[in-house]
Amino acid sequence: MFNSRSYKSILNNTKRFINLVKIHQRNVSTQPMEGIKFDNLALRTLPIDPVEENYVRSVSGACFSKVQPTPVKNPKLMAYSSDALKLIDIDEEAIKDEKQMAQLFSGNVLLPGMEPAAHCYCGHQFGYFSGQLGDGAAMYLGEVINKNNERWELQFKGAGKTPYSRTADGRKVLRSSVREFLCSEAMFYLGIPTTRAGTCVTSDDYVIRDIFYDGNPKRERCTIITRIAQTFIRFGSFEIFKTLDPMTGRKGPSVGRNDILKTLLNYVISTFYPEIEEKHGSNDENKYAAFFEEIVKRTASLVAQWQCVGWCHGVLNTDNMSIVGVTIDYGPYGFMDRYDPGFICNGSDDSGRYSYKQQPLICKWNCGKLAEAIAPFLPIQKSREILNQFDEEYERVYMNKMRQKFGLITKQLETDKELFDTFLNTMEMTGADFTNSFRALSLIHLPNTKDFDQSIRLFISMILDQCCDAEEWKFVNKSSMDERTYELLKSLAGTNRALLSQYGFSPELLETENIKREKAKELDKMTNESKRKDDEKAWREFLEIYIDRLKKEGNDDVEKLNTERIKIMKQNSPRMVLRNYLAQRAIEQAEDDDYSEVNNLFEELKHPYGGGDRDTIQLSKPDETTTGAEALPPTADTTEKHATGACLKPTIYESKAPSNACRLRVTCSS
Repeated sequence: MFNSRSYKSILNNTKRFINLVKIHQRNVSTQPMEGIKFDNLALRTLPIDPVEENYVRSVSGACFSKVQPTPVKNPKLMAYSSDALKLIDIDEEAIKDEKQMAQLFSGNVLLPGMEPAAHCYCGHQFGYFSGQLGDGAAMYLGEVINKNNERWELQFKGAGKTPYSRTADGRKVLRSSVREFLCSEAMFYLGIPTTRAGTCVTSDDYVIRDIFYDGNPKRERCTIITRIAQTFIRFGSFEIFKTLDPMTGRKGPSVGRNDILKTLLNYVISTFYPEIEEKHGSNDENKYAAFFEEIVKRTASLVAQWQCVGWCHGVLNTDNMSIVGVTIDYGPYGFMDRYDPGFICNGSDDSGRYSYKQQPLICKWNCGKLAEAIAPFLPIQKSREILNQFDEEYERVYMNKMRQKFGLITKQLETDKELFDTFLNTMEMTGADFTNSFRALSLIHLPNTKDFDQSIRLFISMILDQCCDAEEWKFVNKSSMDERTYELLKSLAGTNRALLSQYGFSPELLETENIKREKAKELDKMTNESKRKDDEKAWREFLEIYIDRLKKEGNDDVEKLNTERIKIMKQNSPRMVLRNYLAQRAIEQAEDDDYSEVNNLFEELKHPYGGGDRDTIQLSKPDETTTGAEALPPTADTTEKHATGACLKPTIYESKAPSNACRLRVTCSS
């Protein structure tokens, strides 16, 4: 007689057999791009979940769970990056077969050697430990050893459910996938360490998403992107061993398994930090200290580079921090248009925890959480001493980059920081465009050059056109909180800060709100003419300080030095970035099955620094009425004057954003 356990065992074995047959059929049905070499070291080294069924559960004692992509209907290749695909030995000839590419990079077909798996990790989300998270929509496919003997991990995002999907469906939609594809590659071409995006494949399958969490869901296309990186292991990968958190009452699924923690540490160091392994291989504590020091410095350098291009991540949880110090997980990110140090790109971040100005502090805090996670093998006192190097490395990278953006190439003066702060304060005071204001600095020639006076006039003309108008200035300084709520929160700030924090607010946030309210009163009678007059006064005051600093550069051949510094400035201040409104235009067209703007925009993003100078031009305004975002009123005037100055071509890609682009909202919904 069979008991219930025997029947269950037979059923499970039958399921495994059927799955193996399906996998075999998917592998051999087509074998495109033969010759790609997989060597899945992570799965050979790190423990794998013995449970093969794909259902949501807590996964203990494992770093990966085996999974399979869920097929989609009628996959279509929307966009691809040939530069990224070269990393895994896929050339232009293979890309020509778009149907084959769509089948492969949707997950409908697997290449020989692929071993899909989902990674188990935890994370501190918005400052609180959330317990097990994991790859809820992403899948490790394997590691390619390319012709240059480089190791690259290949990953799907949006290919279906995994044991870590929780209540979600494991899918990503066209909107969020286009944003991740474009920004992954845009950051690469900006020279900022990042994961790469190889393909973006959409389909005729749909899911429901409530974009703004306001009870207005919509159907969106299931879309899959292919991501490429050295590794997708993150800080949160080391938090699966965390003991009970006193604040949230959660713990890691593999708490107490220090044997796996050590295996994971050694795997990361030997694979991605071989120089450290070689130098300290026989001394574990020194090896782990050197590793921690390196990731602290890489993270500090990374966030400094973000700050210098005005980019905000949006969700800097520990599970979104790469263990090799690259930008990872592009969600509700944003490049600033108008400079605002309190810029919040994530519409879900009510408290402003991940605002632009907070990013260095938060990245350092996350490094501290990594230190806690590896404390069983690196004493916390030692890691805290190492963590102090974060600020020094951040300052070094930030100051070096800013000097290049300002064209200060012969001297490093202590007063340079004051100059940079004055520039940022003037941008903030006038509501100037971040990207174009930095680019405009390259218009200014060194004193005593033949074109110096003309360059100052051109700069003033350019920079004033980069300042927002009175209407936008009033809107951005308008309080977002009704009077009753504001008074209630003010009362809590004075009596119960803990409760205030639970509501997602802080005294600092209320102070910002108070400043907005006071400023709104001041701006009530402002006109475009009065604002432009005030803006010009502020920028001329900055110019006096900047010109005085330029005089200290000094050189016998001032014309030659001027040419050299302008070249360096243009190589460090992009002419264009992936503004939210540009991405939104491309998304809206793609949702109507027109992928041309996604690809046109992508081509422009490949060349963020190059190009010559032009003066003022006339441009047609983009349609400022958007869908898939908060509704914006249409604009009556169909033309707008743009001073491109040091920009490449007379196109909207380099222009400052339309005045009501600031009303676009991006959330974590994906």
